[in-house]
Amino acid sequence: MLADVVHLLVCPVCGGDLALDERAVRCDAGHAFDVARQGYVSLLTGSRAPGTADSAEMVAARDVFLGAGHFAPLTEAVAGACRTGTKVVADAGAGTGHYLARVLDGLPGAAGVALDVSKHAVRRASRAHPRLGAVVADVWRPLPLRSGSVEVLLNVFAPRNGPEFARVLTPDGTLVVVTPTSRHLEPLVGRLGLLSVDQEKERRVAESLGDRFTETERSLHEFGMTLGRDAVEAVVGMGPSAWHTHSHVMRARIADLPETSEVTASFHMSIFQRRLRSSR
Repeated sequence: MLADVVHLLVCPVCGGDLALDERAVRCDAGHAFDVARQGYVSLLTGSRAPGTADSAEMVAARDVFLGAGHFAPLTEAVAGACRTGTKVVADAGAGTGHYLARVLDGLPGAAGVALDVSKHAVRRASRAHPRLGAVVADVWRPLPLRSGSVEVLLNVFAPRNGPEFARVLTPDGTLVVVTPTSRHLEPLVGRLGLLSVDQEKERRVAESLGDRFTETERSLHEFGMTLGRDAVEAVVGMGPSAWHTHSHVMRARIADLPETSEVTASFHMSIFQRRLRSSR
């Protein structure tokens, strides 16, 4: 909960340390942010619109699909990438908190911070694990985390802010990045007219992290899934294609599929270490 992670957070207005009382987190300068009854806090500020946030429907679809265990091999791989003894894990673009919760299951005593721009996602993440604190925050803005406070940072199907990721990680911190490959969700991509993965995805991942990180490990995680029509609707509804196709149109396409479909899940997982800059 927030009490476990508030010492890691900073005020998004002045950068000061935050403390938790019964209904808000506050800094010494007097800036206060209400804690929602579900236990999360929004640290978004200003009038500028945040990055694209998942809708309530997208978050519900993700919760159903991941809760059914369809991505279980990937979830276990992410958990396995986090070294024993880690005490602080953050997830930038945490969604429902599914991956972070599994990581915390394998790290007794560790605390986790789930960051997402969608209040619908953060509301669910706040209930994902007893040692998880959930915060509404925009990955494209300065993260409301203390510099050098995070030992492992997860980034699963989410935007990457290289400078901020480097700032919040400890000098020996680890960044775990998961991205879909061009084979992900075949043959549904063609049959349903889903958005395909950009062929330049890997190059853009490398560029987004700039000269601040070194990739130390890269692995392919690919497995088959047998999905009924309801599961197909959930996996489509939780991803970017949900923004580009009317739901009634997609349901009609899904209705034309066989009762079950054999679908490929395919991801790259990369492990990055901070590249320490020369003092010269």
